[in-house]
Amino acid sequence: MRIKLLALLSVFLITGLTYAQQGNIKFTEYDMDNGLHVILHQDNTTPIVAVTILYHVGSKNEVEGRTGFAHFFEHLMFEGSDNIPRGEYFKITQAAGGTLNANTSEDRTFFFELLPSNQLELGLWLESERLLHLRIDSIGVETQRSVVKEERKQSYDNRPYGTIIEETMSHSYKVHPYRWTPIGYPEDINKATLQEFRDFHDTYYVPNNATLSIAGDIDPETAKKLVEKYFGDIPKGTKPMYRPTVAEPPQTAEVRDTVYDNIQLPAVIISYHMPAQGTPDSYALSMLTTLLSDGESSRLSKSVVDKQQKGLEVAAFPFALEDPGLFMIFGLVNMGVTPDVLENAIFEEIEKVKTEDIPDQEFKKLQNKVENDFVTGNSTMAGIAENLSNYRVYFGDANLINTEIERYMKVTKEDLKRVANKYLTKENRVVLYYLPKPTAQN
Repeated sequence: MRIKLLALLSVFLITGLTYAQQGNIKFTEYDMDNGLHVILHQDNTTPIVAVTILYHVGSKNEVEGRTGFAHFFEHLMFEGSDNIPRGEYFKITQAAGGTLNANTSEDRTFFFELLPSNQLELGLWLESERLLHLRIDSIGVETQRSVVKEERKQSYDNRPYGTIIEETMSHSYKVHPYRWTPIGYPEDINKATLQEFRDFHDTYYVPNNATLSIAGDIDPETAKKLVEKYFGDIPKGTKPMYRPTVAEPPQTAEVRDTVYDNIQLPAVIISYHMPAQGTPDSYALSMLTTLLSDGESSRLSKSVVDKQQKGLEVAAFPFALEDPGLFMIFGLVNMGVTPDVLENAIFEEIEKVKTEDIPDQEFKKLQNKVENDFVTGNSTMAGIAENLSNYRVYFGDANLINTEIERYMKVTKEDLKRVANKYLTKENRVVLYYLPKPTAQN
């Protein structure tokens, strides 16, 4: 029986416990004296808890010549602490029946544990150790230098189409730090000193730059006491944080380039500058990507892939960021099709959105799809904890977890046509062709 129960609990933890959230997601939030923002969501349906912490630091907080630091710390913060032996973070969590991981973006660094609810205190201890007692020494730094370089080889340099985001960002941005990706440049990490890494940690990985979000089978009052126990004595950060204020100048002419890669089939990547997340037009553009490519019945899939058979796959998605981001389209050519033919087929579908009215039935289907995706995003404890943090950090309003869907529903058919004409223009786009390397270069 015990084995069966452990197996069932493992399934819950791995999946994050998918369930149907009924009504509004209730939560409490408060600030501690050291600036740590705490969000608590109680759901006693099953005995699991998600312990998450979001640091408001990503690759856009780095400076030219010292890129990749936020991503580097995603790795380094698993190295250990004064009280946790090197490499033991995963072992401790797994021994308690839980899982853990982290990720880094242009705007944030995010850590989480999914644990049996009776291990809440363990999760809080693990995360407090990253803040107060993180080990930053030459052994850990040199180990992670090697790890990051190997990750870059596997995920970027040696993976087919692996540099698409990196190439798109560097072609789209000339001034803003978004011009490099979170993994950064290897030479910058190689040149960085131990003291520079310590300074970066002391600047950004501090309570007043963090949001601790806990969701699941908890008693809020008990959780508050445990949070105070493990985080209350951590001192507030005092070093000034770099928040870029530079605005990327409007693009006034189309940018085109060719990238040669270890691939078999050519690809076409098209990107347009779009407003920052949370702005009215960003919601319309996000819905537009859903209309164009989300699902087999979407326009690009039905027309370009199925009917015309010019692409094996075509996908549009909003690369929505805290500062103005990108509306991106990726297309993989079909056998015997050249990139320009696929590109023109994609542009034809974009022109239809610009010039033709969207039928009522198709628009209603789009609204239903957006609403369903919104609900699905809050269908796990891990998803709820993460979304509460995101809404609070990026928008200053955690309750958007309940109300943001209203912003999507305010988007009209006329809005979709308007933003298509305003942003999906020739002078506002970057077009990249990914082509197979000539045989001699392979």
